Amino acid sequence: MDWDDLRVFLAVTRADSLSGAGRRLKIDPATVGRRIARLEEAIGARLFQKSPQGYALTEGGTRLLPHAEAAEAAARAAAETPTGPEGLTGQIRLGAPDGCANYLLPQVIARICDANPGLEVQIVALPRLFNLSKREADMAIGVSRPSAGRLTVQKLTDYRLHLAASRAYLAAHPVRGPEDLKHHRFTGYIPDLIFDKELDYLAEIGAPPVTFSSNSVSVQLNFLRHGAGIGVVHDFALPSAPELTRVLPDVIRLTRSFWLIRHADDARVPRLTRFAEALTREARSEIARLESIP
Repeated sequence: MDWDDLRVFLAVTRADSLSGAGRRLKIDPATVGRRIARLEEAIGARLFQKSPQGYALTEGGTRLLPHAEAAEAAARAAAETPTGPEGLTGQIRLGAPDGCANYLLPQVIARICDANPGLEVQIVALPRLFNLSKREADMAIGVSRPSAGRLTVQKLTDYRLHLAASRAYLAAHPVRGPEDLKHHRFTGYIPDLIFDKELDYLAEIGAPPVTFSSNSVSVQLNFLRHGAGIGVVHDFALPSAPELTRVLPDVIRLTRSFWLIRHADDARVPRLTRFAEALTREARSEIARLESIP
C-alpha cells in the first residue's frame, strides 16, 4: 500500500470532495480520483460513497481511517528534525476563539517565534469549534473540555471576565448596584449563535436580553468602546480598550478556562508537544501580566 495514496485518502476524507482534496494537495481532481481508485483496488473495497453532500466514507473507508491516520502521525514524527535547543521549526496552524486569538495569542506567539526563528505559526480565529479530525488545524484552543473524539486535552490557562462599559456611558448612565443592571442596554453574543455553554455569560448573571449583539468578541468590544452599553469582557482584553472600565467588579466576576486540544495521534510528534509546552507557559505568563493591569 502506497503512503501517497493514503495521504490522498485522508485529504478526500477531510475535504469531502475530490476538488477540495486536490486543492489541499496541489494536484488536479482527476489525479485524486485515480489515486483513490488505485487504493480501492489494492484494498479490494470501496472507500467512498458519492452523494449530493460530497464524498462520505463507506464501511471500508471507516475501517481504513484510523490506520491511515496512524501512518500519517508516524510519517510526521519521522520527519521531525530538531534544530537549536528547542527544535521548533516549520509551520503550525493553531485554531482559537476570536477573543483569545485577538487579545492573547499575538504577543504569546510572537515571543515563541522570537525564540524559534525557524517556526511559522498560523492563527485561525473563528467563533466556533474546530474539527481536528479534518485537520482544520494542528491543535486548537477551546473554552470547554471536549468529551468525545480521539483527542488529547490539557488545561492551557484560567482567565477572568467582568462586566465593563465605557467611562462616557457610565457617566451618563451610572450603575450603583446589581439592581440597576436591568435598566441598561447590554452587548453580547447573538443568542442562537452561542456555540458553547461556557460563553453564555449574560444568562449566568441574569442580565436582560442583549440590545447589541455579535458572534465576534472584537465587535462586542468595539460596541462597548463606543458607548453601546454594558457587556462581559475578558480581563486580558481590557488593556486593549482603555476607554472601558469594570462595572461592579467586586460583585460580578466570572472565571473560565482555555483548553488546548490535539489529535491523539499527534502525541507522537515531539515538535507539537514542545510547541504546546511553550504555548502553555507563555499563555499563563501573559494572562497573569494582563490581568494585573488596573
